[in-house]
Amino acid sequence: MLPVKNARNSTLNAILSFTYPRLHTGACWYISFNAYDPALGIMRRKRIKINSVGTDKEKKRYAAQLCHRLSMKLEGGWNPWVEAEAERTYKLFADALQHYRNYVTKLLNDGVHRMSTHHDCICFARILEDWNSNQKVPIRYIYQFDREFCVRFLDYIYIDRQSSPRTRNNYLAWLRTFSSFLVQHLYLKEKPTDGLESIGKALLIKERKVIAPADMQRLHDWLVENNKNYLLVCYFLHYMLIRPREMAKLRLSDICVAKQTIFVSDIVSKNKKSATVTMPAKIIQLMLELGYFNYPNDYYIFSHGFKPGPDWVNEKTYRDFWSRKVRPALKFPREYKFYSLKDTGITSMLRAGYDALSVKEQARHSSLLMTDVYTPQDIRDANPLLLNYNGIL
Repeated sequence: MLPVKNARNSTLNAILSFTYPRLHTGACWYISFNAYDPALGIMRRKRIKINSVGTDKEKKRYAAQLCHRLSMKLEGGWNPWVEAEAERTYKLFADALQHYRNYVTKLLNDGVHRMSTHHDCICFARILEDWNSNQKVPIRYIYQFDREFCVRFLDYIYIDRQSSPRTRNNYLAWLRTFSSFLVQHLYLKEKPTDGLESIGKALLIKERKVIAPADMQRLHDWLVENNKNYLLVCYFLHYMLIRPREMAKLRLSDICVAKQTIFVSDIVSKNKKSATVTMPAKIIQLMLELGYFNYPNDYYIFSHGFKPGPDWVNEKTYRDFWSRKVRPALKFPREYKFYSLKDTGITSMLRAGYDALSVKEQARHSSLLMTDVYTPQDIRDANPLLLNYNGIL
């Protein structure tokens, strides 16, 4: 037991007393040391298991590094019982990432996360892990996940990969979420992302815009020639304004041909509210032409190959086909996203003279204010009831 030099009193001397860490091998590999527990008034033994570190050679190297770090902390006055820093601080970074993946997958299975959210979390974690593994000196332990590491990763995303400010902000948002996970699960004491700022909203440019009428015609003609099933997918988004994630979960049984409607249940709907959407005649005609109603009623409308089938297929396939096939073939700008079809549909309906309330109901917006955002400036008319208004003033 080694007392700290120049201790002012015996109580402080006891609290700062310790024995140096040492490695124990055998069936269970662990590091142990003793430190004074002021709550109990006795020396207590602290054990840190390292069985999961890998080969015996790797365990020894890891143990030497850890013993050195612990010794420095103990000599500096650290006490594991006064400051209850968890053993997970010394876990492998790869293990923490796997724990995170298991956690977000459980959130997905319990209905807390959407499939798109889960996909983003897994994708961001994979990109972070791949980037780290390609560094000259990759981090190995979770305590190395610090502010400097996060800054370098964000610079890689924004500068090296030439990503947009919005994409860089999305990665920062994920890093904050991951940091919170590490703190909540006792891997770290503080979030390394604290103080890191997003790029100002004033610098962000909207990445999606309405598709011009001439380009809409080119899109229609190309899909008629190359993929009518995907044309139907586009119809669902453009004419019925059904969100891709909702679209992927719809079944043939949700369609009522006689009434020209499709039912979007609260289980499928983004806002958790059931609604009935009008199906324009041209959508039903295309479905008849493609033989969609010849399939079993319980089939998903858009399964593999955008055809009816028993298997659910992630809506990401719609965006992938757009970015990998449609946009290159038609030389569309990057601002023409798959979701632009919905923006274009709302704008086109309003420009064609349909009243905002009807468009709101078709889009299932929560308010007319949201629908009004899509109203083109050149068709915004003055309120006729106010044209000749003359008040007291």
